[in-house]
Amino acid sequence: MTDRSFTDATIVVLGATGAFGSRITRRLADAGARVVATGRDEAKLADLPAASTVAVDLTAPDAVERIAAAAGDRVDGIVNAAGVVAFGALADTDPEVIDRLFTVNTTAPLRLIGALLPRITDGGFIANISGVVAEQPMAGLTPYSASKAAIGSATVALRRELRKQKIDVIDLRPPHTETGLADRPLSGTAPKLPEGADPDVVVDVIIQTIRTGAREAGPKDFA
Repeated sequence: MTDRSFTDATIVVLGATGAFGSRITRRLADAGARVVATGRDEAKLADLPAASTVAVDLTAPDAVERIAAAAGDRVDGIVNAAGVVAFGALADTDPEVIDRLFTVNTTAPLRLIGALLPRITDGGFIANISGVVAEQPMAGLTPYSASKAAIGSATVALRRELRKQKIDVIDLRPPHTETGLADRPLSGTAPKLPEGADPDVVVDVIIQTIRTGAREAGPKDFA
């Protein structure tokens, strides 16, 4: 297993202002990483211990280009913690909401990974947070489940694609977690959900999984 050091590593964190992304950014910075933090909220980005920040909406036409430019010539890792959610039956979901779900949760992260792959050093990593719905799709969450399953499937395929390179590709599927995302849906209203996992505990597992270079961490690994 890898015993990865984050000291002086350049790591791009997508969704760095969210509950997962902000904690991941702080943990990586505390471990000596140079974090390139991205998110929509400029004020929240300013509060993070990041070496550089990019305030950008992932649906913007130039989002990937701006993040790639900030990352520099050498990248040691990418953590994709970006995510949006929508609730309700598929028939009641606006097509624009579906498009945004896939752009933020799937398309933009994949485009960025593709742009940065030539810059990722030997021993580097790509970590995508897909979530439990990637393997356990839920009614009332059809487009969201599909977008997360898509990034999860892409993660597995990319790992196979890069099998001869020294780059770890990590699929992270935490259970429902108290991130507050359910209170900020693009549309619909969240159903009554059981109490979720503690985000600090979940991020502990995420950081440990990246450190060791494990291929994945599924819902049970976060218990």
